[in-house]
Amino acid sequence: MASASEGSTNSRLTGRDPPGRPPQDGYGVYVYPNSFFRYEGEWKGGKKHGHGKLLFKDGSYYEGEFAEGEITGEGCQHWALSGNTYTGQFVLGEPQGHGVMKYKAGGRYEGELSRGMREGHGHLVDADGQVYWGSFHKNKQHGRGRMVFRNGDEYEGDWVQGQRQGHGVLRCANGSTYEGQWHRGVFSGLGDMAHCSGVVYRGIWINGHPVARATRMVILGPEVMDMVQGCSLTLTVELQQDNGEIATSEDGRVLEISAGVRYVQLAAYSDVSFFRVDDGHMRTPIQTPFGFQCIPYPLTSPTSGAREPGAALGGAGADSAVPKEDPSGLPMTRTRAARCPEACQRVEQGCAQFSDVRLGPPPPGYHPILFLDSPLEGGGRPGSPEPMRTAPTAQDPPGGSRPDGVATTEPAAAAAFPGEYVVLVRDVTAPPFLGHTLPTAFKHLRVLAKGADRRPHIPGEGPEAPR
Repeated sequence: MASASEGSTNSRLTGRDPPGRPPQDGYGVYVYPNSFFRYEGEWKGGKKHGHGKLLFKDGSYYEGEFAEGEITGEGCQHWALSGNTYTGQFVLGEPQGHGVMKYKAGGRYEGELSRGMREGHGHLVDADGQVYWGSFHKNKQHGRGRMVFRNGDEYEGDWVQGQRQGHGVLRCANGSTYEGQWHRGVFSGLGDMAHCSGVVYRGIWINGHPVARATRMVILGPEVMDMVQGCSLTLTVELQQDNGEIATSEDGRVLEISAGVRYVQLAAYSDVSFFRVDDGHMRTPIQTPFGFQCIPYPLTSPTSGAREPGAALGGAGADSAVPKEDPSGLPMTRTRAARCPEACQRVEQGCAQFSDVRLGPPPPGYHPILFLDSPLEGGGRPGSPEPMRTAPTAQDPPGGSRPDGVATTEPAAAAAFPGEYVVLVRDVTAPPFLGHTLPTAFKHLRVLAKGADRRPHIPGEGPEAPR
């Protein structure tokens, strides 16, 4: 702030300061001719010098040290227009050096200033309660600094003209952490994020988004996997990018495996089983990408270390985990320690594996309906297939038959009946990584009866049964 101009009038009075002119030395009060300034304080040689108070007509004021007519030294200035107040060092009428600025809108700055602007090292608390410690240039964060945001997030690193730019570390209030490159306030360049859900991404970011992020899950293996009744298999799940490449930059997503059984009403006979479900156990069917719906079905594992058959039958490659076969063409048995399958697995370098996946027996309320496509197997006359009949159950009417003429049976062993099933893998990462949950992955599974050497006949697929 420039110093107030000195008024001057002619006077021949001696022995005291002439009226209308500023005092020469000592203490005095002077109102400037333009009436905008009023000074009360010490004088030396007709100039403000020492301690004094300069009042402005708009209500602003300065109180503190003067030197040779200029505001220089320690003092306090209040600006009526903005409502801000500064206490600290001044040079030639402007805040310069170290001082404290209190803002009417809220907030406070303590640190170095130059020509009235924040310059150098300082500590700023803004109107929202956000706190910054570090370097400033032309009133903005610039250089190295640390900031605690209103939501509890904390950033420490490089700043350029008030924005996070360069290298820095962000520690979020929810537990997530990012360390890497920034540009104009967002993740940009090479960086690592450890998400609060346990997901870790290491790689390139552009405009705040991970470049090699997973967008879908794929269960490896043939389009339709065939397995023998009662056996287990190992499934590998890949997280893939839009271009089909494995998202090896991601670790830690939580995937959950479940199963379903095909939910249909057959118009013809088949050697696969479907289920009648009690009203109290019925759930909303799930639409699959295979053109049919399924209802939930349980997964289980062996309860002992007994020998058990291998996982899958023909048509499988390296991805389907097929055991070696004996000369008869059936999978060789293998011994495996008893353990419950883990319903959830964490992803490592874009992949997850579920071992000992097996279908259990039908749950309570699920009643299998068995069909035969061979008239001789069913005991009927040739060329006229009839439903297979079984011993009556508690749910069947007397005589072991049902009004619709279709026999039912309850499982005798802890294994799924032959038929069509679906394996589902869901992304259950919580909270979702960057707010995005991957779509559910499906795998079509067909279960064959023990000793079968061919796929079951599904009505509408392949040759029809003889008439």
